[in-house]
Amino acid sequence: MKKLVFSTGAGMSAESGIRTFRDANGLWEEYPVMQVASHTGYLKDPALIHRFYNERRKQLLDAQPNNGHIAIRNLESMFDVQVITQNVDDLHERAGSTNVLHLHGELMKVRSTKHEERVYTLTRDNCETSVDTRDEYGDPVRPHIVFFEEPVPNFSAAMRLAQQADIFVVIGTSLVVYPAASLIDCVRPGTPVFYIDPKPAAISRPNVTIIAKGASEGMAELTEILKGMQ
Repeated sequence: MKKLVFSTGAGMSAESGIRTFRDANGLWEEYPVMQVASHTGYLKDPALIHRFYNERRKQLLDAQPNNGHIAIRNLESMFDVQVITQNVDDLHERAGSTNVLHLHGELMKVRSTKHEERVYTLTRDNCETSVDTRDEYGDPVRPHIVFFEEPVPNFSAAMRLAQQADIFVVIGTSLVVYPAASLIDCVRPGTPVFYIDPKPAAISRPNVTIIAKGASEGMAELTEILKGMQ
């Protein structure tokens, strides 16, 4: 079974109502990025960080996977599907995808500030945290998010998946956020690459098929193409 690797960004979840940071009316128009998404910002005002991500969780709980997420899940019947996502939402998992690698952390999880390996999943009924929240060991917790100025622990695993891909698909990303944007450069020469985005960025790699559509429409078109590539 061919290995089909997806690299998904904010545009993957936009149709589900998850606001992006960079687009018009994006979150960064309301909050300076370094204030709410950086290690420095967290150290300076952890209470703000907790409030900000509490709001993001509330938004996520109201969202549902869109047809693009579901189309990726459905391809598991034909391919060995692996998803690398920059998104911190859990919409791929809720759509039923079984192999999802999160580059930038997971919104519905928190971790101990003293022992990073202690990661806890929040629930719908218990999804708010504060500077006073403690884990079972009495340690403070923080969002399980990779902030700017912090290393991306899963990037090596993501590179390996990109190198192993028989088909590589990029969806809903501006290709400007590094190191995630460099994954396409890890794909073996000659490997079919597809790029789905309504406003695709310029790309220098040869032989990339661009589908200038949103995630759901683009995945519908891609699915028909992939049926002939099994």
